[in-house]
Amino acid sequence: MEPFARTGWLPAVAAGADVLLAGGRAEQALTLAYPAGETPSVRACEIYAGMLVKCGRVDDAISFLEPHLRQPGALRCLVDLTEGQGRDARVLDLVVPLADEARHHQQAQRSSHPLWEALGLQAEVLERSGRVEEAIRVLREDMAAHRYGPLNTVGSYTRLLVRHGRIEELRQAATGDYAGEALQPLTNALIAAGCAGEAESLVREHVATAPYPQEWLLLEFLAGQGRSEEAIEAARPTFEDPWESPLQGIVHLLTENGHHARALQLLDECSAQYVAEAGDWVPSHRWWLMGELGRSREAIAEINATPQMDTEERICTVAGLMAKDGRLDDALTLLATHPHGNAITDRAKLLARRNRPAEALDALPSVAAQRAEHEHRRGAPQELGGDSGG
Repeated sequence: MEPFARTGWLPAVAAGADVLLAGGRAEQALTLAYPAGETPSVRACEIYAGMLVKCGRVDDAISFLEPHLRQPGALRCLVDLTEGQGRDARVLDLVVPLADEARHHQQAQRSSHPLWEALGLQAEVLERSGRVEEAIRVLREDMAAHRYGPLNTVGSYTRLLVRHGRIEELRQAATGDYAGEALQPLTNALIAAGCAGEAESLVREHVATAPYPQEWLLLEFLAGQGRSEEAIEAARPTFEDPWESPLQGIVHLLTENGHHARALQLLDECSAQYVAEAGDWVPSHRWWLMGELGRSREAIAEINATPQMDTEERICTVAGLMAKDGRLDDALTLLATHPHGNAITDRAKLLARRNRPAEALDALPSVAAQRAEHEHRRGAPQELGGDSGG
């Protein structure tokens, strides 16, 4: 790991510092993690500040981050690293002025401020320090004033209400302009309170009156209630809609809940025209589901009868099915015939599963080889584009 860390590659720096700290070499860990250059990235600052926290030097971590708090993501880093460290008052002293600056900027210019994230983070720190009412008030005021950044303040507000069981306030938020953002938090809270019937009525009413398709909300609700068949029947009329098909989402919901056979049945019922227009996801999902259901050999036969597949995709898919079928050695042999791209990493993973870690490491290309492969792949489209002009 040391050669990678010496290059300044941040994943290696973070991992190397953790190894040094675990070995009782705290000062060396801090030296390795210290960011290079006058303007380090937020990630580099996060690694060093996190190492200070792990060494018990929380105040030093806060002091180190303070000059960088105007960089995107630095405030999030400060709040995350100090959670549970008993420094919420000091964190608020840093966050609140920046949040107020963002509020004043948005009020004056009607645009998002670079420090928009401070709005939600102020409420987050207030909440975790036990000042829930103040957190709710702050977000409610920001919401009423339409102080939004890329992350909607309404979402932060409704999630806060859910965490504290404030159903009546959620009902108020779920009316008018905020119905879209507040509906799911409200239904989740109602379900938790034993009011699933009311939650379902709200969802159905919203779907029926929404200005654009929102059927997926009803599908998720029904599936979450263990009513998969009702969800399927509600969605079936739009399964093959070219723009709003919920079929892929339904398949995911079914597989997440262990209903692989039903998911495969739905895919098998698709028309040939829809399969042709839907892209690769239908056949790839079918083959994966067949593997999960013990039908790997049948899936492999289908793949071998599909001549238009990319070579690497074919090899990786078939090898995965072989491995699922318990034929690890056959899968390794097949992957070895294509020492490129994903086939290399797939083979290394299978070698590790066979308890052959040294071979797995040897199977992976060197950093230089990976870089060359990356450059080759980047350059290939340009060459093709240049040839097209002749």
